[in-house]
Amino acid sequence: MTQPVNNLRVRRTQKLLREALIELIEERGFDTLTVGEVTKRALVSRAAFYRNYQDKYDLVEQIFAEAMQALFNAVSESGTAHSPEIWVRFFEHIAEYERLYRALLGRKGSPWFVLKMRASLVDLIKEFGRLSPQWQPAAPHIYPTSDEFIPNLVATMLVEAVTWWLEQRKPYPPQEIARRSVLLAGAIFKETSTWQ
Repeated sequence: MTQPVNNLRVRRTQKLLREALIELIEERGFDTLTVGEVTKRALVSRAAFYRNYQDKYDLVEQIFAEAMQALFNAVSESGTAHSPEIWVRFFEHIAEYERLYRALLGRKGSPWFVLKMRASLVDLIKEFGRLSPQWQPAAPHIYPTSDEFIPNLVATMLVEAVTWWLEQRKPYPPQEIARRSVLLAGAIFKETSTWQ
């Protein structure tokens, strides 16, 4: 009987910490805030924080890891990566945590998070290439498969698409920004397939 109560308490603590983190990033910026400030704002003990997270980076990473895991699961289930529906899920997650992503990717955000997000998207794009031929880097005879240029280019484009979408207060629904992003990524892969 205590397990569900504990789970509820853990979820409540995590929610409070996430909300406090967002507020502090919006006010002061990510790089300057401390775990102590987050716990004080959340009205949560430092011990409770450290039972859930290693540090402020781990807190942010876990939120983003949820989105990436959902995408990897969607790709694995569908067996294809070029479907806009997979990217709709990604942009829906971004919309759900809009304040956090706007704060982290905005002026008061953290270059660390931008790099982390881009690296995760590079991994996802490589997974897409494994499952969907149209997402594979083109002309493998021209450059080795370990070449990071194309996956990094597409990942950077996606991070910028997210940043722009949030800065503009989401002028398109997740379905539309996902569709446009997939079309742009597809155009990049189509162009690189002509490289010789």
